[in-house]
Amino acid sequence: MKYLSTRGDSALRSFEEATLGGLAADGGLYVPETWPAFGEEEIRAFRGMPYAQLAARVIARFAGESVPAGELEKLLERAYRNFGAREVAPLKQLDDSLFSLELFHGPTFAFKDFALQFLGELFGRFIGARGRACAIIGATSGDTGSAAIEAVRGRGGISLHMLHPAGRVSEVQRRQMTTVADANIHNLAVDGNFDDCQNLVKAMFNDAEFKKRHALAAVNSINWARIAAQTVYYFYAAVQAGAPERAVSFAVPSGNFGNVFAGYAALQMGLPLRRLIIGTNRNDILARFFESGRMQRRELHATISPSMDIQISSNFERLLFELCARDGGRVRSLMEDFAKRGEFSAPPEALRKAGEIFRARRFTDEETRAEMKRLYAANGAFTDPHSAIGTAAARAFAEDGVPTIALATAHAAKFGDAARAACGAEAPMPPALREALRREERMTPVANDLDAVKELVARGAAR
Repeated sequence: MKYLSTRGDSALRSFEEATLGGLAADGGLYVPETWPAFGEEEIRAFRGMPYAQLAARVIARFAGESVPAGELEKLLERAYRNFGAREVAPLKQLDDSLFSLELFHGPTFAFKDFALQFLGELFGRFIGARGRACAIIGATSGDTGSAAIEAVRGRGGISLHMLHPAGRVSEVQRRQMTTVADANIHNLAVDGNFDDCQNLVKAMFNDAEFKKRHALAAVNSINWARIAAQTVYYFYAAVQAGAPERAVSFAVPSGNFGNVFAGYAALQMGLPLRRLIIGTNRNDILARFFESGRMQRRELHATISPSMDIQISSNFERLLFELCARDGGRVRSLMEDFAKRGEFSAPPEALRKAGEIFRARRFTDEETRAEMKRLYAANGAFTDPHSAIGTAAARAFAEDGVPTIALATAHAAKFGDAARAACGAEAPMPPALREALRREERMTPVANDLDAVKELVARGAAR
């Protein structure tokens, strides 16, 4: 299995090289040279398989020779051993055709644990084999930061520098990051929004000399290994809901497009999906694209679903590559337009192809609270605002006879203020989150300035 860039760089990379490299040399994102595929009998055999074992079967198609099959399964067993649910990703039925896939039972109570616990194991293996220290760089709108920190804290030869937008994540999300005392963890509170943090990370990776000097590695979903890990729960849930005998739909709350692109990857691998339904908040750049074919950056608004407060959906470039018939030159031109003018229009054929599988809808904070309240009244369970957007989107595009699985992406206690305002009650808080609220914080404020951030990364890089 080899990987190529969405922007046309002809150099092919192994899974290990793509994992450690993050961005391609031309600024594009890595995607498989060809999509691996499963037949119906193979997918049917996934039914009832333990999560780590199924993950090994799926990810092996992406890892190729970079990780032997036996070792891959051991890495995945370690990655998921600390999840709080026996099933790892429990599937709960909400009504006749609507299901909730609970992705918040990992050590940091968000879906990011599925990819990042595995990525931490991969980094440990690849960095250890190469015998050279690396500096992992990441940006977070809330949950990626704590999941990445938990995955690599205390690992020798690895330093992690996590950028978050100061004052724009929930208190629980912030404290999950900033109360980790391991010496290899560095939290940078950037005076800006998430898109600013993401742009700083990409700029560091696009500085070839800086990237080489500090052996930079990516932890955001620009890293293909994260997408590979997230395809697994689509297979895991779909076979429980009737696949491959019948098609299923998934509803995904999305800002950066990585989670929903993993569903698209599963579709390319043979999983029979009817629809991929996207729910967004007021920052609705994705919903507007699927309505009009125009990707246009607008003012960023703070909402009660802060992990989706994004106007630059970095993983969308991977879908654009597929919609443009894998024409890297065309993708590069469109992305350059977006960087210069803050917008581009997709070719009509690309929009038509997107409409065959994708649906999208925006939800205001008021609509989100109403959905949280409805779910609480229906089953007595609290729902975080992001997951509520997912179930609201699922109900908006429900089709008779088609099971729809809404991804529940975070524990409600991570957004206690929103849960209290919507439901008039306190969401129960897991002991680990309660403990994070008591510990001392450690973070470094920094301006939205590339040179200032690079200086901090250089100073804290593992030696």
